Amino acid sequence: MYLLLFLLWLVLNGRVTVEICLFGLGITALIGTAAYALFGYTPKRDLRFLLRVPLFLVYIPVLVLQILRASVGVLVAILNPKRPLKQALVVVETGLKSGFALFVLANSITLTPGTISVRSNGSRITVHCLSREMIEGVENGLLCRLLKRMEA
Repeated sequence: MYLLLFLLWLVLNGRVTVEICLFGLGITALIGTAAYALFGYTPKRDLRFLLRVPLFLVYIPVLVLQILRASVGVLVAILNPKRPLKQALVVVETGLKSGFALFVLANSITLTPGTISVRSNGSRITVHCLSREMIEGVENGLLCRLLKRMEA
């Protein structure tokens, strides 16, 4: 965190001199120490976050592909008058342990066309969907598996 704050300091100043670097180091140390004391951050926690960044970089394209696939599915369901939509409320047992991972999955489900996360309780998410087929396999899907790897 100290390094990121110092780099931000240098970028915002627009030039690099000895005085700016020394003052920046002091300000960075003060802000970083205050953040650690107030919010409970530790260097170990920052390192764990940095190690998870590659998984987030994989998660985003997978989510975009799921959104595109669901968009096509919703389009086909709407344009096919012979197949009526059977809306449903489905409770999905995710197996996720952390609140953050559950939060990310619930919002990913809501971003996906045809599904809305209604409620989360423990490791369960209640989802409203246009048809049950749209939500099937979420608990064993790639998004959920990536989030489980981020929790570990």
